[in-house]
This record gives sequence, C-alpha cells and structure tokens, in this order.
Amino acid sequence: MTPITLYGSPMSLYTGRARSYLIKAGIDYREEPHASRHFYESVLPKAGGRRGIPTIEFPDGTVIRDGVAIVDHFEERNGHRFSPATPKQRIVSRLFDAIAAEGLLRPCMHYRWNFDRDNQDFLKFHFQTIYLEDSVAAADARMKLIQEQVNPAWGVLPETKALIESLHLATLKKMNAHFSDHPYLLGGKPCIGDFGMMAPMYGHLGRDPAPLALMQTHAVRMFRWVERMNRPEPDMGEFGGREETYLEGDEVPDTLIEVLKHFAIDYVPETRAACQAINDWLRENPELATGTVAERGIGMGNFEIQGIPLSTMAQPFRFYVLKRVQDEFEALGEQDRQDIADLLTACDMSEVLDLKLTRDMGRANNLEVWL
Repeated sequence: MTPITLYGSPMSLYTGRARSYLIKAGIDYREEPHASRHFYESVLPKAGGRRGIPTIEFPDGTVIRDGVAIVDHFEERNGHRFSPATPKQRIVSRLFDAIAAEGLLRPCMHYRWNFDRDNQDFLKFHFQTIYLEDSVAAADARMKLIQEQVNPAWGVLPETKALIESLHLATLKKMNAHFSDHPYLLGGKPCIGDFGMMAPMYGHLGRDPAPLALMQTHAVRMFRWVERMNRPEPDMGEFGGREETYLEGDEVPDTLIEVLKHFAIDYVPETRAACQAINDWLRENPELATGTVAERGIGMGNFEIQGIPLSTMAQPFRFYVLKRVQDEFEALGEQDRQDIADLLTACDMSEVLDLKLTRDMGRANNLEVWL
C-alpha cells in the first residue's frame, strides 16, 4: 500500500507532534520537505493556500493541514487509541496538548535564535532545505524576519531573557522528575498530551544544539522521553516490565501536578490577556462573516510574569485548542467536574475553564474559521 506523505521538517515545531503520532500509531508514511513543485501545485491549494507544516497527503490526493487536525483524523479512525477514557486523565491529556500548542513558544524561539554560536550553521542548513529555489537567499530572509519581527511578537526580548531561561530550566527539572518515575505523562503509553508536548520539546528544545545540550545536561530522563516518543516500540526497558496502559484509578501523579503548576506561571496570565484582546477585537467587529479565516494573531495581550511586563501576540488558535479542554469538562457529570475542578485548583489552572472567546471557531478548507 502506498504510504501517506508527511510534509514537514525535522526542525519544525508542529511537525514533531504529527510525526510522533504516526510512528506510535504504526501508520506507514514518508516525510518530505514542503519544497517541491508537487507541493506548491497540488497540495498547497488543498491546504487552504497556507504553507504550513505539518500537512499530510493521502494516496487519493486528500490533504489535511495542521498537527491537531492530523491527530484528530487518525484518533477517529483507530478508536481513540491514545485518548484516556477516565475523566481526570482525559482532561490533563487535553490540557498538556493545549499548553504545548501555544504556551511554550518563548523558550522555543529564545533557545533557537539567541544562541548564534551554537545554532547558526545548524539553522541555516535546515532553513535552506525548505525552499525550492534561491534557497540561500530565501532562508536568510526568513531567518531575518523571525529574529526581527516574530520573536518580539512572542515576547522574546533582551529584557525577558533571564525570565525565559529560569522558567525553562525549572521546566526541564520538573519534567525530568516526572519521567524518572513514568515513561509517559500518564503511565505506560503515550496520550494526546504526550504528542502535543513533542511539538516544542523535540523540533526546537530537544534537537537544536543549544537547548539539546541543556536538556541532556539537566534532564536526561526527559531526553529519554523525547527519544522514546520517536520510536515505534514502547522503549521503556528501564522501567522494568511496565505495562502499556495508563495509570490505574484515573491517577494523575503528583509529579505531573507540579509540572502543570509550573506551566501555570505564564500560561494562565498570557491566556487571560489574549482572551481579553481577542474578545475586544470581536466586540469591535460584530459584522465578521461566518467562515472568515481566523488569522494567526489578533492584537497584543499585555500581562506580567514575576513582575516582568510582557506584550505578546494574541492568537485565536490558543483558544481553538483550549476549548477542547473546556468541552470535555462540560460533558462530564457533576461529581467528575468537581473532582477536576479540585485538581485544576491544585495546579493553579482552574481559570482555564473560564477563559473563553465570545465566538467559536471551526475548520473549513483546512483553515481555522470563525463560526
């Protein structure tokens, strides 16, 4: 059977999620850069005209763009193999996926772009592989754009350097503590949250030279998780016969609660600020037609982390993914909702259940749109 084609890049943040899922699910695929005549002429129009990766193409020509949509597609087909069935684990899995989608961009971009001595030649090579023609000039232009415009929009500035580095080092240590006891987030098999976390933790933070060295130095057990997530077998021999199942009794380990509590330090205030900025924009644009594409960024959100002011791009996609957590919560019975509310309170994450946009989003023509 002809495999599907995954258009992506080893250095791509979001390709890391989709690739890991395909590997763990045993789905036959081949990976190619999105820099071919076929991609531009046949795939791109079906992907909504957005040259985003990951994008997959089936042998019949069907195209799915975006890692979240790719995972959704295959989860529907395989009986939700990597979606925990119990309430707390299900919510936690979705929450990690939401945090990974938009909440870890600052360390990703800081450690990629602010360590020229370690990363520069590595990045130039990889950026050149994703352009069909004039690859050197195109790569240089793209890298310059990211450093001058994209990084500041995500709060990567000289005045935030110390904050980003202190938070990331704590992330490594807390996640390392968890992966010292468990091969995956929720036990002996990956969940949706594991695949989500592979987006920031592989393509940027577990592969670029500077952050890779940091992970290997301070979080070797976490580095093993990154390796494990890119292997088809469970690859958890050091855990001595651990079964390929989620933890019994809907358990969420204390080590994972500590990780979520740490992520709440910046994820919650940034999400709150983005919610206000986007809702203000929606209020100012009441005639927005149904089906209008939800752009990558809408205005700026202003907030503080540990006394340091930040202004970052407010991204509707953050809420497209977060709404899955909220929808899962609302679908539960009263006692399960109370149990999860207590869990999220312990994680300093209870506010995420209430941070909602005044207008929902869906997908059309492989793009996120306003409903």
